[in-house]
Amino acid sequence: MKYRYLGNSGLKITELTYGNWLTHGSQVEADTATACVRAALDHGITSFDTADVYANTAAEVVLGEALKGERRESLEVFTKVYWPVGPKGANDVGLSRKHIMEGINGSLSRLQMDYVDLYQAHRYDVETPLEETMIAFADVVRQGKALYIGVSEWPADKIREAARYAKELKIPFVSNQPQYSMLWRVIEDQVIPASDEVGVSQIVWSPIAQGVLTGKYKPGQPAPEGSRATDTKGGQQMISRWMRDDVLGAVQRLQPVADELGLTMAQLAVAWVLQNDNVAAAIIGASRPEQIAENVKASGVEIPDELMSRIDEVLGDMVERDPAKTVAPDGRPA
Repeated sequence: MKYRYLGNSGLKITELTYGNWLTHGSQVEADTATACVRAALDHGITSFDTADVYANTAAEVVLGEALKGERRESLEVFTKVYWPVGPKGANDVGLSRKHIMEGINGSLSRLQMDYVDLYQAHRYDVETPLEETMIAFADVVRQGKALYIGVSEWPADKIREAARYAKELKIPFVSNQPQYSMLWRVIEDQVIPASDEVGVSQIVWSPIAQGVLTGKYKPGQPAPEGSRATDTKGGQQMISRWMRDDVLGAVQRLQPVADELGLTMAQLAVAWVLQNDNVAAAIIGASRPEQIAENVKASGVEIPDELMSRIDEVLGDMVERDPAKTVAPDGRPA
């Protein structure tokens, strides 16, 4: 397992990071989730990503239990704050000082840890002054409850603005966590250049496009039973944008590229995002331990330029590139 530096910091994280967004506390039982975490550790993954909102706090609980007994100094643990949790009261959402301070305390309690390595703003909060948010993050860092600060799905101008505050406050702002895959490249035009400029790395989620890039979904055929496309708890909604025959047909034409590299389609998809120098890690999830064993084979793979070009040719107009798709929300979720 390869490590990469996170932003312009001295922190190294595994280029494959284990995430538990759609699994722990919701899709899979706790014992299976724990087995997946153990498999990740066994294959050299030491970086773990979660959030307070995942399964309405249950994902943090499951991850904390699964990591209990591990040497804390040998792990890099990330969590996030913004979305509503608990009873969803007026101050149970956003990036106000109140919500951030209560959010970090709740996350640490559920994770059974004294600190997290990376604390991330899960979205930009248009209803809270950014200065208030960054001062609260600075206090979290100075209290020793988080070592580094990051954001998730922030547009380029907000990343630059946050970086200015972080420099003034002398706190390490090191990462952005956006969606990124062969099919979803909206960060390439603006977000990645801005991040390069201010010393921020990407920790990307959904590198296999919610499973579409595995090739298991075939044009003109029903989705396999038990797959994310049949999951009515949330997975189905996320994957629906790609469940078109033209997209699925283009994905099938990537198989010869994967074969030439000796990779599965999923490994090809994960290796592809890691070719971007601004990407520090690709987040992988799993509902079965054996999925971890397969995905880790993407670590350290180098895809020749000619095959990168062939991937672009195969996918063509199926790729979403519009930078406007990364925008700050109009308001907080109800």
